Amino acid sequence: MSIEQSSPNPSAPKPRVALVFGGRSSEHAISVSTAGSVLRAIDRDKYDVLPIGITHEGRWALTSDEPARMAITDGRLPDVAQVAESVDGQVCLPVSPGSREVLLSEPGRAPKALGEVDVVFPLLHGPWGEDGTLQGLLELSGVPYVGNGVFASAAGMDKEFAKRILASHGLNVGRYTVVRPRDWETEEGRAAVRERVAELGLPLFVKPCRAGSSIGITKVKDLADLDAAIEEARRHDPKLIVEAGVSGREIECGVLEFEDGPRASVPGEILVGDNEFYDFEAKYIDSSDVQIPARLSQDETAEIRRQAVAAFEAFGCEGLARVDFFLLDDGTWMINEINTMPGFTPISAYPKMWEATGIAYPELIDRLLGAALRRSTGLR
Repeated sequence: MSIEQSSPNPSAPKPRVALVFGGRSSEHAISVSTAGSVLRAIDRDKYDVLPIGITHEGRWALTSDEPARMAITDGRLPDVAQVAESVDGQVCLPVSPGSREVLLSEPGRAPKALGEVDVVFPLLHGPWGEDGTLQGLLELSGVPYVGNGVFASAAGMDKEFAKRILASHGLNVGRYTVVRPRDWETEEGRAAVRERVAELGLPLFVKPCRAGSSIGITKVKDLADLDAAIEEARRHDPKLIVEAGVSGREIECGVLEFEDGPRASVPGEILVGDNEFYDFEAKYIDSSDVQIPARLSQDETAEIRRQAVAAFEAFGCEGLARVDFFLLDDGTWMINEINTMPGFTPISAYPKMWEATGIAYPELIDRLLGAALRRSTGLR
């Protein structure tokens, strides 16, 4: 693949990047780990960085620039509170177009100006960040940001509507049923859910509809365990999706937007080791791995890359996405989901796949920031 990039102007002032991470979702720790990796890799000769963490409670805090304290270590998950510089301060992003000034507000003190930011790199995973909410705030503020806009972020986060969009573009998504909050409020509704789910066959997967990192997912092999699986998923999201199990290989493919349009990376294959499926522990704690490049034929590789780009364009994505597939035993492809803010941890597949394609981690970050700085906010 030919990859070109213009050289920076050495006399120009360095753009200032607000790195926003953490958040209120159950993927808080993964977001912190992602931010640590980006802090470690970003080119400090080219960018100034302002790290801002969002606590579990939703407070925006100025944080230290210490990537080592933000890693998953010996199974221990990091937290914004561990790296926050103040337990009382509140960071405020610009609230109206025309201003790029970031303020720090602390009780009993006048607001302190932290300077202007040129671009925001939102490294939030899950609701209240990856789902279009933060993107909407930045659009209202007129501040450029990395990655997908409001619609693509919101649609990609909701597994039901993601499947609807993919299917409308002729992409295979498999069989599923959705369990909305009201469906589980009465015994009559629960009975109807159990009947719908039973039609999918076994095994099946019960998932929060608007969550990621495989949090809250249960593989159900006996319908007697269905209610417990639903209750577990409901701890993370009142809306659920139940998917029929399939037999095949789990393959992922990264998509990155270039000046001439989106391109797909070489794909990677998930190897779950001794884990039964690719759950949270398999992803971040245990022995799963990603084989990059995936062991595929040339035709299979070409097809997954074609479908990954097609999925990217179906959502109107911008910047980046990771598309997760199953290569079924009969040789056909099925899309599991699209991830509009893939993980950037040291073990994450997205940067590894692009590194294997010819773009190293620091260059990947540089490309994403450069694209965001060139792009306007608002309708486009």
